Formats: sequence, C-alpha cells, structure tokens
Amino acid sequence: MNENELSHAIIGVALKLHSRLGPGLLESVYESAFAYDLGEAGLDIKKQLPVSFLYKGIKMESAYRIDLLVNDKVLIEMKAVEVLAPVHYAQTLTYLKLASKKLGLLINFNSMPLKNGIHRIVNDL
Repeated sequence: MNENELSHAIIGVALKLHSRLGPGLLESVYESAFAYDLGEAGLDIKKQLPVSFLYKGIKMESAYRIDLLVNDKVLIEMKAVEVLAPVHYAQTLTYLKLASKKLGLLINFNSMPLKNGIHRIVNDL
C-alpha cells in the first residue's frame, strides 16, 4: 500500500474507534486502543518510536518520539486537546522531516466530529 491508501485505511480505523470511545479521554488511552485496532486491521505498528537528530554533527538520541508509525510509511501524531495549535502542525512536519517520511496524520481525538480533527501533513509527497 502507498501512503495515500494507508492514510485512507488509518482514517477509517480512527473514525470507528472514535465512534466507540468518543471524545474526552487521555491521549494515551486513544494511542493504545488505536494501535491495537490498526494491528487488528493487519497493519504494522510501531509505538513511541524514538527519532534522533543531528546537531553540530552530533547525533542526539531519542530527542523526539513518534506516537505511531504505520507500515514504516505513515506517521501519526495524536492529540486529545480542546484546540490544535500551530505548534502541533509544526511538530508533525518536523517529525516527518527527521524521520524522512512523506505523510503524517495529525489526529485530535477530542474533536467532534472526529473528521474535523484529522489533518494530513505532507513532506515532499
């Protein structure tokens, strides 16, 4: 599956999860349940994946953590906040660049309806 096909499948799983749980839970609850459901859908999931970066030629280990990485292609940054801030979009794009990935989904599980809380962030896609 390419990134666009994966994102379609991921969003479908997210919408079903949100219809079961609704808004108002902690981000960690959504992350655990989402990873479980994505795995059940046959997707390969990596949780809390450390991402290093170079600073002045020195590799900085585990400076950042990607919430979920699906099939080693689509990065998912999850939130459970009242309103997404510009920094959340910038954070997702930065993670994409550091991990050399092309597509990220920024998902705010506190949104009603969830479709309003799903944002595609691209890095040279």
